[in-house]
Amino acid sequence: MSGRQPVRQEEGRQAQAQPRKKKRPRRFYDYSLLFTIIFVTVFGLIMIYSASSYMAQLRYDDAGYFMKRQAMIAAGGFVGMILVSKIDYHFYAKFAVVSYILSYILMIAVSLVGREVNGKKRWLGIGPLSFQPTEFVKIALILTLAVVITNMGKRVNDIKNMGIIVAMSVPLAGLVAANNLSSGLIICGIVFVMLFVATDKKLIFASCMGIAGFFYCFAGQIGHFLETIGLLHSYQLERINVWLNPEAYAQEGGFQVLQGLYAIGSGGLLGKGLGESIQKMGFVPEAQNDMIFSIICEELGLFGAVSVIFIFLFMIYRFMLIANNAPDLFGALLVVGVMGHIAIQVILNIAVVTNTIPNTGITLPFISYGGTSVLFLMLEMGIVLSVSNQIKLEK
Repeated sequence: MSGRQPVRQEEGRQAQAQPRKKKRPRRFYDYSLLFTIIFVTVFGLIMIYSASSYMAQLRYDDAGYFMKRQAMIAAGGFVGMILVSKIDYHFYAKFAVVSYILSYILMIAVSLVGREVNGKKRWLGIGPLSFQPTEFVKIALILTLAVVITNMGKRVNDIKNMGIIVAMSVPLAGLVAANNLSSGLIICGIVFVMLFVATDKKLIFASCMGIAGFFYCFAGQIGHFLETIGLLHSYQLERINVWLNPEAYAQEGGFQVLQGLYAIGSGGLLGKGLGESIQKMGFVPEAQNDMIFSIICEELGLFGAVSVIFIFLFMIYRFMLIANNAPDLFGALLVVGVMGHIAIQVILNIAVVTNTIPNTGITLPFISYGGTSVLFLMLEMGIVLSVSNQIKLEK
């Protein structure tokens, strides 16, 4: 017994001498946002099938043509989102300069050799594939501005540095707006939101909102003046006239607006039922695209429309939660940029469908048909989830 005791004491000392393994900190992953993305994407596929089945059957002899195409791209985008979310978001900062330069190259290329659809060059073909470079520009600009503002730090509050950021963004927004006005507006909105969050100069932004409100209230008079001096094209003025008085311009472009409003009005409180829309049968052109919210209102009623809005509000709430708890300014700005993109696009789409603003041809995120849009939206969601995955949980 006396011989074993010293041995046990020695083993005890050795055990105490060995350093304890540090426990790896638990990291957060926003599954609420992930499930929301899955839900809204699946809902979008259902609505795409409902809105497009009639026309798809006539054109392609396959009622699920548009839904199947969207589902394949959404599935690929989902895989990409998960992969992007598992990589530390700081890694993407290395590609900021490259993505910024590539944005200019793509926009110039689409202006020169892009595929023309409905009089607009928005598509760029690469072999058998084609995509809209404007969707890449949005995510590239969010990444670039996040890097630049983070490097500036508090110096971003200087008017000069704010001017530099605007000067970086305006030429790119102009190239985009030349063929896609709605995307140009979204890019300007993304810059506005990111600068608003990053700086202390709130009065400047309030002034910008006031000027925008003035232009909104006197859009008709301003539009005619701008056309007179050659700064506005006749087709752009026509959109303003259609917005102000769609009944008087039914043949010039008011038809789509009016049919969309008829769809919204006929839905009532609970709607006609899923798949029971009348307006999708050729009355609302390309109902699965920009005007899909009107079909939602017709088939699911006010209840369905409000539910969709609340889903997006919940998504924005999750963005805000992640941004507030992000490990650093760079991560917070990435999330703020994506939040601005989603929020502005949802607001503009619903405003167009309800004729609150002129028709600019803008999709409803995750719900409208559009392969390029849903693919890059998924990648943006991957970046947001990557930021959430770097948040350390305290015990």
